Parts: sequence; structure tokens; C-alpha cells
Amino acid sequence: MFWRPKTMFPRSSATQMPSAKTMISAAASAAATIVLFRSIVKEYLPYEFRRYIFHKLKTLINSFSSEFTLVIEEYDNLNQNNLFKAAELYLESIIPPDAKKLKISLIKKESNFSLSLDRNQEIVDTFNGVNLKWKYISKHGPTKYIPSPNNFNSIPKNEDTFFELSFHKKHRDMVIDVYLKHVIKKSKETKEEKKSLKIFTLTPDRMSGRRGDVWQSVNLHHPATFDTLAMDMEGKRVIMEDLERFVKRREFYRRVGKAWKRGYLLFGPPGTGKSSLIAAIANYLKFDIYDLELTDLKTNSELRNLLISTENKSVLVVEDIDCSIELQDRLAQARAMMPSRHNPAYNQVNQYQVTLSGLLNFVDGLWSSCGDERIIIFTTNHKERLDPALLRPGRMDMHILMSYCTPCGFKLLASNYLGFTEHPLFPCVEALIEKARVTPAEVGEQLLRYEEPESALTGLIEFLEDKSERLKREDGNKDSNGESGTAEGKLAQEVDGNNGEVVKKELDESTGEVVKKEEGAQEPDGENGDIVKEEGRNRGAMVKIQ
Repeated sequence: MFWRPKTMFPRSSATQMPSAKTMISAAASAAATIVLFRSIVKEYLPYEFRRYIFHKLKTLINSFSSEFTLVIEEYDNLNQNNLFKAAELYLESIIPPDAKKLKISLIKKESNFSLSLDRNQEIVDTFNGVNLKWKYISKHGPTKYIPSPNNFNSIPKNEDTFFELSFHKKHRDMVIDVYLKHVIKKSKETKEEKKSLKIFTLTPDRMSGRRGDVWQSVNLHHPATFDTLAMDMEGKRVIMEDLERFVKRREFYRRVGKAWKRGYLLFGPPGTGKSSLIAAIANYLKFDIYDLELTDLKTNSELRNLLISTENKSVLVVEDIDCSIELQDRLAQARAMMPSRHNPAYNQVNQYQVTLSGLLNFVDGLWSSCGDERIIIFTTNHKERLDPALLRPGRMDMHILMSYCTPCGFKLLASNYLGFTEHPLFPCVEALIEKARVTPAEVGEQLLRYEEPESALTGLIEFLEDKSERLKREDGNKDSNGESGTAEGKLAQEVDGNNGEVVKKELDESTGEVVKKEEGAQEPDGENGDIVKEEGRNRGAMVKIQ
């Protein structure tokens, strides 16, 4: 039997907990120590060193996390980050309906509101079964000077704004290669939905080099559409199909090695709807319009600067091209210049102007490829005055003759102005319209003069009768003077684009257009207004619209 001595101190039955007073005292001591340590660090350690230490600690902590974060800053150095703007537009489209707080704004010259995340706000997106967390962060930082888009001055900016995109690190390649492309694509769709069409014109005090200095814009509210244009239905169908085929052929143009652009020539008498057709094209494609006035330009280089400052998906318009610049017969022009070649005053006046060569390079040269999905439209009342080099396919791909009003066009105008398509007076109006040679603008003006439809139609009939009688008297005077009985008719001179020879072409007395056919080409049927495509040596496809 063994003897075991007893312990000197009795064993406690339970562990004693420290008192509340002891715990509060310990917490206060720890807090005082942290404050003292922080003060010492802030006092004696430089800011850069502290930032480096904190960065290393954060990196160490993050190394044990499976989360990966991409930072999308608003500016990359001094250049605006396009991915940041794409992220803003994309997140606006996925904002959940139960969001508690959002920022709302209305940008200048825009008609739609914009919603965006507020500071430090988060939103979760799901893509291919992967959860991705977006967070918008804005914090004060050192002042930076950002170039202004509207002038050469810089804008001070002391706030850093960026998005943090966080996800599991195993999805890194998928996010970079697939998800971000999805974000960019959806942002473009959102931008197109919110887009307000604009028409741009040259600024009077523009400076070369920056878009904001070259163009100024207002919202385009022109109501013209293909449904309201006083044109043949077949003609509108051909134009719309050509436009749709053009916008769908990005890869085709790239494969065949052509710039993704399309040229149109609208020609015909004044008041036949050329400007309305331009607005209808812009509304149909949702393209902005750039109105280029060539007489405001001094050099070819200025013309090139304007071209590269226009946006993609736009319509570039040069109206009355025959009046804007000397583009007629180059040989005749050269002969006219020879007597004044040594005239200093003549040379001084003409050294500051856009030349035909500069315009041709602008339309179809190397500089024309500086942009995608552009439509260039020229208008003229006198097609025969244009140089054949400007008319060929690749520069003016489709020629659209905007002619006088037809019975079909009148019915559409009556539907737009009066609200009906049938009336007992319509047959009388249609019979007179075929003789009177009136433009859609003249018909529309007559329909606007009266509130009552009956009075409007009666006034239109009187106007058409007067116009028909006036035309008969003019034709009678021509017959008496022997002007209309010649075998050749009125002639125009035009340069053959292949050999440079001056050839004579017969002109239509009614429209002033060339009617003598070239080899391998067909002119539009002047009787029934049928659409005829022409592939001559110096011309693109022609569409006659009546």
C-alpha cells in the first residue's frame, strides 16, 4: 500500500473569469498602445515607406484569398480609358430593380436620362454561371491635369474614379477573353439605344487637330422617313436594300480590300426632296450627319483633317457640289488657266482652295480608309457639270435622280398633308401632274395653304393648270424660234474618263440631264419612271426616282 502526500493548495472546482473592470482596463491599454504606435509610425516613417508596408501587408493577406480583382480606371495616364466608359454603359443595363440608391444625370444635348452607380456601391453580375462583382470607387488623390476634348487647355482633376471587377481567380482567362468583350458589345448596343441623332457643322473659329475644335453640333429632329418621302415605292425599296446590304458587309469589305464606305449622288431639279432623302437615310440607319461646306476650306490638308475627325457610323454630306468647287472638265479648266498662269493676283487667289485632286483623294484615296461605316452623299442640280472622275464607282457608287412629282408621289403627299389617299378630285390632279412638271416641294406648298382638304385640292388644280399653260407657251416660243427642232438638241461637253477627249452629249430639255447613251450603259426611262441601273465606264449604278 502506497502513501501519497496531500497537496498544499486545494484545487479549484472551476476556472475563475476576469472581472469586467479588468477587461476594460486591458482594452484601454491595447487601444492606447495602438494609437501610440500609429503616431510614432506617422511621425517618423515617410508616407511612401508606410504605403509600401501597407501594400505588402495587403498583398500577403490577399495571397490567402481565391478572389481576383481587375481595376478599370477612368484615365490611363492622361488618356481616357474606353473600357471605363463601356463599363458605365453596361452596368446601366443590368442595374437590378431593387437598387436602393443610384445617380441620375442628363447630359448636354441628350434627351435620355443616364443612371449609374453611386460611390462605393456594388452590383453583382452573372455570366456563364460565374458571379462577378462590380464596385464603383471614387476617392481624392493628387491633382492631375487632363487634356480637354474641346480645346488645348488642361482640366485639373483631383479625384480618382475606377471600377473594381472581382471574381474567382480560376475564371481569369474567361473574364478577360470573353466577358469583357461581352461588356463592350452590350455597351455599344446601349449607346445606340440612347443615342440622339446630331447634325454637325464646321465651327467658325476651328483649329486643326482636335474634333471639338473642328465640329459643332445640334440635335437632329428632322421628321423625314422613307414612309413620308414622295418617291416611288420601288425606288425607296432599292435604296433601303442597298443601305441594309452596306451596313451588314463589314467583313466583306475587309475581305475584298475596300474601305467600308458608300457614295451616293443625288441629282435633279431643286425642290425634288434631296435634303429630305438625306435626313431619311440618317434616321433609317441612326447615323449622325456631318454637313461639309467646301467653300469654307482653304487647303486639301484641312479637308483631310475634317475627314479623320468624323465619327464612324455617320453620313458626310456635300450639298451643291457643282457650286462648291470647280469640278468641271479638267482639260477645259486647264486651258482657261493658261492665259492667267503668270498673273500673280490669280495665283494668290487660287493657291488657297480645295482642288479636284484633293477631293478625289478625300473620297476614294488612302485617307478615305480612316474610319468605318461611312456614307458620303453629294447633291447637285446639274450632274453634267461634274468631272467624270468624280462620278465613277468607288466614289459615287449609286446615282439617284430626284425628278418631278408623279401621281404616286402626289398620293403620298396627300396622305401626309390631308390624311387620306382617295378623293374624287385625285384623277384630275394626277392627269395635270404628268404634264405640269412640278416638284414635290411645290405640291406640298399648295397643300399647306388651306385648312380644308377640298380647298387645298382645288387650289392645287388651279396651280397645276396655270403651270401647264405656262409650259405650253414656253414650248411654243421655242418651236417658233427653231430651238427645239434641231436634230441634235441641246449639247453639253464632257471629258471621257478613259482617254481625256472632250465628247458631246445630248441634254434633255426638261431636266437638263445628259441623254446620249454611252457604250454599255443605259439611261433611265423618262416615260414611266422605271428604275434602271447603269454600269457605264465613268458612272456608278443609277436609280431614277420619280
